[in-house]
Amino acid sequence: MQQTSSNLRPVPDQSAAFRAAPGGLATTLTLAAMSLGYGVVQLDVTIVNTALDAIGGSLGGGVAELQWVVSAYTIAFAAFILTAGALGDRIGAKRVFMAGFAIFTAASLACALAPDAVTLIAARCVQGLAAAILVPNSLALLRHAYADETARGRAVGVWAAGASLALTAGPFVGGGLIALVGWRAIFLVNLPIGLAGLWLAWRFAGETTRHRQHELDMPGQLAAVAGLGTLAGALIEGGALGWSSPFVLAGFVLAAAFAVLFVWREARAPQPMLPLSLFGERLFALSALVGLLVNVAFYGLIFVFSLYFQRVNGLSAFETGLAFVPMLAAVLPANLIAPRVAERIGAPATIAVGAAITAAGCLATLGIDRGTSYLALCLQMIAMSGGLGLLVPPLTSTLLGSAAPERAGIAAGVLNATRQTGSVLGVALFGSLISTSSAFISGLHASLVISAGVLLAAGALIRIGASSQARQ
Repeated sequence: MQQTSSNLRPVPDQSAAFRAAPGGLATTLTLAAMSLGYGVVQLDVTIVNTALDAIGGSLGGGVAELQWVVSAYTIAFAAFILTAGALGDRIGAKRVFMAGFAIFTAASLACALAPDAVTLIAARCVQGLAAAILVPNSLALLRHAYADETARGRAVGVWAAGASLALTAGPFVGGGLIALVGWRAIFLVNLPIGLAGLWLAWRFAGETTRHRQHELDMPGQLAAVAGLGTLAGALIEGGALGWSSPFVLAGFVLAAAFAVLFVWREARAPQPMLPLSLFGERLFALSALVGLLVNVAFYGLIFVFSLYFQRVNGLSAFETGLAFVPMLAAVLPANLIAPRVAERIGAPATIAVGAAITAAGCLATLGIDRGTSYLALCLQMIAMSGGLGLLVPPLTSTLLGSAAPERAGIAAGVLNATRQTGSVLGVALFGSLISTSSAFISGLHASLVISAGVLLAAGALIRIGASSQARQ
């Protein structure tokens, strides 16, 4: 029987309509994809810390080599994140985000198969590059999916909560995997996460507007990599070779020279990777600085505590992972309530309160010594992570809200570049303070004092700066 023309009407593209529909399941699953992207990045920041002793025993190396295993990731993360954000603005955040997820998954497999420390460090560099691609573009896609500021702030809270959950679960998950399978399993766990995130992003995320005028600033990129790498190298090797070593001193001089070259280039480049004009907005500049200071403290202390539990107190990798569980209990609810607290008292005040809580936890831990019982440290660890969980969502929303929508990728990149730079500096500096067994406890005490100082300074800066701007 012949069909009538009425039976031949085109079938609507329901999947396209589903993706384009505001709100609803598509937006929620976009948030899920972005949370997986940021979560796997944060997971690999801390999951490796639990495996440090096992990696050192398997592949060889002292504290300096283990610092490079951690810092290779964060150096690449910090150095490339600005270019990755600009690339997303130029060709579309969804395309770049998916490419980053694919690279991250492949690099994780390379880490798991690494036959020696040099190969592992190189694969960690590639992981860090992929992480740099994932994070700013996940935020750009969130901004694209959530046009309403309040809804976006709450979405960022969920995004940050998932990442904080991964951040604090990393040591626990890593300890369990090491006990059951071995240290290589901590990288294999990224494979199913990567595949799930890729599918969700491809299926549900909407592409952002492309801004073809955004060029890539390769000279600035090279100066950033060289400057951050030489600074981290000087800090790491300072603990092993001594601070008066010619190699270490030359590293500091080169880092300063590359930093000056970077600023000079960014001031003159037609399309800089770090537009210095962004820092003309006070809250933007303060948010970026606070991000750096907070991460110096938090990530540096995670590195030091991981070695303290295993090398000083003799805990296994699994027991060390369990020792970090209280952080998991505090950070998630803090992330979730942070947007509502910020709505009541303001984002700068919320950031300052979170920084003060974390600083108080650091100062309360100064009695730590060899053989200190875990129960004597538990409440302090909860305070440290709870304070961090409270300040990250309003810090992120404040910085994003201070930049124009078309610069969302670069703005997100600046925040995460400064935060990861802080991570590099914290691990390098605190690791150098505990580089010898005899100096471990005194170095741990110094790390806690430095952490409290930079956190209190961060809280004061954002609070005073915001109040000053409001009076103008």
